[in-house]
Parts: sequence; C-alpha cells; structure tokens
Amino acid sequence: MTPDILARSRRPGFSDLRGRSSHSIPARLRSPLLVAIAIVVGTVGWSGHVLALPIAITFPALWAQSPSRVVAGMVAAGYFLAASRGLPQGVANFYAADLWPGLLLWIAASVAFVVVHTVLWGRRREEGRSGRRALRYLAAMALMGVPPFGITGWAHPLTAAGVLCPGWGWWGLAGTATGLAMMTSRFWPAAVLALAGIWLWSAATWTQSDLPQGWKRVDLEYGPRLGREASIDLHRDLIATVRVQAGDGTRFVVLPESALGFWTPTVARLWQKGLRGLHVTVVAGAAIIDPQGYDNVLVAVSATEAHILYRERMPVPVSMWQPWRAWIGQDGGARANLFANPVVELSGTSIAPLICYEQLIVWPALQSMLHSPDIIVATGNGWWTAGTSIVDIQRASATAWAKLFSVPIVAAFNI
Repeated sequence: MTPDILARSRRPGFSDLRGRSSHSIPARLRSPLLVAIAIVVGTVGWSGHVLALPIAITFPALWAQSPSRVVAGMVAAGYFLAASRGLPQGVANFYAADLWPGLLLWIAASVAFVVVHTVLWGRRREEGRSGRRALRYLAAMALMGVPPFGITGWAHPLTAAGVLCPGWGWWGLAGTATGLAMMTSRFWPAAVLALAGIWLWSAATWTQSDLPQGWKRVDLEYGPRLGREASIDLHRDLIATVRVQAGDGTRFVVLPESALGFWTPTVARLWQKGLRGLHVTVVAGAAIIDPQGYDNVLVAVSATEAHILYRERMPVPVSMWQPWRAWIGQDGGARANLFANPVVELSGTSIAPLICYEQLIVWPALQSMLHSPDIIVATGNGWWTAGTSIVDIQRASATAWAKLFSVPIVAAFNI
C-alpha cells in the first residue's frame, strides 16, 4: 500500500465499513450495557434466595471489562445500588417519613463501595502484567470486607462461597476468592464455566439445614411493638410463647433482636419468675442503656440466672450507630464493639452471634468462624423492612456462612 493510499485510508470518508459497523457502534453500547448488566446482577443475586447468591460472582468481570475508570465506577454503583435497593423504603418505614431521607442514605452508603472499586480499577493493558488486575480486585475485595470500608460492605460477592463450596470452610473461601480474581483476567470465560458448573452441582445437592438438637427458634410478627413497647403484657405474651415451645428435650429457645426491650433488673426478675419449672434457657435480644448511649445485646435468661451474653459488634450505621455524636461532645446512639466477643459460651456451647446488620457484612461472620463455634445464632428485628427483601437477604447471607463452615444455624426474626 502506497503512502498516499495509506493516508486516505485514515480519513473519515474512507469506506472501511467493517471498522464502522463492528467497532464504533458496539463501543457506544458497551458502557451502558455493562452498567445495565451490573444492575441485573445486583438485583437477582441479592434477591433473598440463597441459591441466587453466586450470580454476584459476575460483578468482577463486568468491573474489569469497563473501558474507563468512570464506567468502572458506574458499574460498581449500579451493582451496589441494585443490591441494596430496599434501603430507601426501609428507612422511610423506620422513621415514618417519605423516601427522600432513605434515598440520600442509600446513595451515601454506596460511596465507599464505588470509591474503592473506582480507584483500584486498572486498564486492560495491565492484564499481562503478572495478574495485576486480579491483585487490584483482591485488594478491593479485602478492603470491602473489613472496617472502615467494610462497615458498608454489603452485597460482597465472597458471600457466594457458602453456596459454591458448602462445607469447604477456609479452603472454600480461598477458592471462591481465587475464582473472583480470575473473573478479572483474560481467562474469565473459563472461570465462568468452572464456577457455573460448581454452582449447578451445589444447587442440585443443596439441602436445608435442620435445627440443632435441643434448640428452637421463634419468629414473631409483632411489628414495631417489639423493642418499642415495654408493657408487662407483652413480656407475659412472650413468656407464654416460650413455655409452649419448651419440652421434647428443648434446652434453648431463641427470640428475635429487641424481643425483651430495655434490659433491667425488673425485666430479668419477671422472666426468671415466668420460666420457673422449665429447664430451658432463652436467648433473646435486648438493649442495655447508660448515660453515654446503649448496647444492642443478646441476653441469656433461665429460671435460675440471667446475664448479658453478647454485645453487638456492628449496629446499623446512622439509625443506631452514630459516631459523630462523640466527635461533637454529645452522648447517645448504639456502641459499635467492632472486634469484641466474636464467640460466646453458653452451657458449654460455643456460639457465634450475628445480630441484624452483622448478617449483611463480611467480617463479623469470618471473625467468629476463626474460633470454630458450635452454632450460629442469628437474630433480627425486621418490621421496618416491610415491602423489601432485606430480611430475606439477611437470612440468605447467614445461611451461606453457616453452610460454608458446616456450622448449624438458629435464626429468629420479627417482622
């Protein structure tokens, strides 16, 4: 080809139809298509069905295929906002307000996820540089798994390990992390096929876990009364419910988060009196208040004793945990105990407690699993999630962690 012909071939009017039809139009569609697929992945993967969790493993591939840092951020935003879509309605229910506060909190909560994935995104030319893009994603995954970014680390794709590798424990977690990293490399089609095959096999052999012997859970439908109403009649109703569940070898009965309201010596005596004649211990949610704020806790109460069993490590940010109060010299809000009491002992049984929000993020479950607990006790007070799938997502996440480590789980929720 002569220089003159070569020069003319580079002009806009040169008739290279192949270049125009197969590159320019798809290039314009590529970015919105990636964002749209990310929204679908976030919506379906985090629908509240535990077997749907592995759909989230496609997010790293969408992120890695983004043509620019801006598009990578949009892909991350689409995925996260779709996965957490129930938040605006939940906030509106909780505060009996319109959707605007919830929408603002929804967008604010996505900031950490979007910023981490935007900053750590790398161009495709880095593919061949010793897996640099895979390392970038592993770094993003790790940052979104632990504080401070992990405080809003919802919809973490690593949660799918419980479905992909049930019973594999830490090896399953490592294998899933490796698969997620491979999704960002040029080998992503092979990774998709391998993970899809594992997913189908797992789904075909999936079984629901039975309650451990001697344990019973009680789901309630008390709505906003639970945790807000302190009447003796409510406590007597709950005691009567426990007495119905006792028997047939039952040693422990689990009630939802906030079931006992404000925990005081008077409430403790009421429950101990109500449980007389039963050889059963009730594990239930309550709140311990002091002048500086409060702890969201689980208590253990029987006919002979009552004590605080667990203090929540990560309360719900904003509605419960309000660290800015201390920064401006004010009291109030729930305390975040972060890495405290990952497991607790009850009658010789090692328990990994997960209260409400702790079921949506990564580090509380993994920190507890480091101590090889005998059982997971998951509780929640989800009346404010009416019209959303938040409680279903909490159940699915807790179930996935229990399946991954082959630990039995007892979950009790109020709706």
